[in-house]
Amino acid sequence: MLHLPLYRYLGGVTATTLPCPMFNILNGGVHGNWQGTDFQEYMICPVGAPSFREALRWASETYQTLKSLLKNRGYSVGVGDEGGFAPLGMNNKEAVECIIEAISKAGYQPGEQVALALDPAASSFYENGMYHLRSENRQATAAEMVTMWSEWVEKYPMVVLEDGLAEDDWDGWKLLNLTLGEKIELVGDDLLVTNVERIARGIAENVANGVLIKLNQIGTLSETIAAIKMARKAGWGAMVSHRSGETTDSFIADFTVAMETGHLKTGAPCRGERVEKYNQLLRIEEELGTAAIYAGRKAFVR
Repeated sequence: MLHLPLYRYLGGVTATTLPCPMFNILNGGVHGNWQGTDFQEYMICPVGAPSFREALRWASETYQTLKSLLKNRGYSVGVGDEGGFAPLGMNNKEAVECIIEAISKAGYQPGEQVALALDPAASSFYENGMYHLRSENRQATAAEMVTMWSEWVEKYPMVVLEDGLAEDDWDGWKLLNLTLGEKIELVGDDLLVTNVERIARGIAENVANGVLIKLNQIGTLSETIAAIKMARKAGWGAMVSHRSGETTDSFIADFTVAMETGHLKTGAPCRGERVEKYNQLLRIEEELGTAAIYAGRKAFVR
């Protein structure tokens, strides 16, 4: 019997799209034990790279530049579960501005070549109908959070906002999508949990335009594929993702190519269990040769 690589077995021999990776390079919130930013994950996306190989190089250079920049500013550069730096005492805006500076110092154009994505994990600082921003010593309503995100999208080169509001704040999500849904990809993770029933509700209530896809969140491959197909039919983005506590299993790399979802979130270019996914994507790109297509900016629905 002819042996086919796993991504071809899953997706058919025509699968050729390599994802635009979402590199989580700075952590806060729960991942930083609330000692830095309120927001959990700050990511970079090499949207302008010509290939996956170059995207990985651009991200790695930006990551190392960020490390030097943080050290020069007196911040710690220890890394968390997903490989991102977790600087103590850093505020929410400074984190974004440090990353933008690192992109530039690494020799790339923020927005044009390397864009930003953010996963605040807003459920983690939502309580009694209010968002508690500890690092700013203030509370905010859903409407105030939407205003803040709108200001950030205008000011910073963001392409994705994941879990910008809490998992049960459906009215807030409606306002968020109404305000920003035509500008960037709004991804639901805690809101939708890779569950077709919740995704169907999200589509019906028009609360987002993308869903995070976690195989071990819903539990089976068939349910995961059903979630992707539902999102795709609605014109939504589907972003395959790792989980905290990963192993070196690289299945999600093959799965992302097989399903041609266009973007993959699997940590910083650091730590073996993260790098192995990127190494597998390098192998797939090499095996595909000239047939390989890097998704880049086209990965995102907005």
